[in-house]
Amino acid sequence: MNGSRMTLMSSQEMKVLRDNQLSKTDLVYLHQAKLTNMEPEDDEDSPDASILMRQEIEKRKVGRPAGTANKEQVAIRLDKDILTAFRATGAGWQTRMNDALKEWLNSHSTI
Repeated sequence: MNGSRMTLMSSQEMKVLRDNQLSKTDLVYLHQAKLTNMEPEDDEDSPDASILMRQEIEKRKVGRPAGTANKEQVAIRLDKDILTAFRATGAGWQTRMNDALKEWLNSHSTI
């Protein structure tokens, strides 16, 4: 950023400056840059970093990763004490609940 100075302030401080028309941000310039799809200048300390960062961002896919297709999402109503007990075991409680149901099915199945 040539000739510019970065300052740190809270969003509340920035709002007060904008409301009192004391902000030094060139909003007209930013709006025009947005309309023309202008890219920011490359980082002058490491120009390759900006290019590499853009390439990595372009590779990213939006949304959740695809599932394994062997599970199905359902809505189920369970007693609060059962949910509380499983949730109390920490992260992965849903997998443990699934394993408990599999174990019960294996021991009670007539197939």
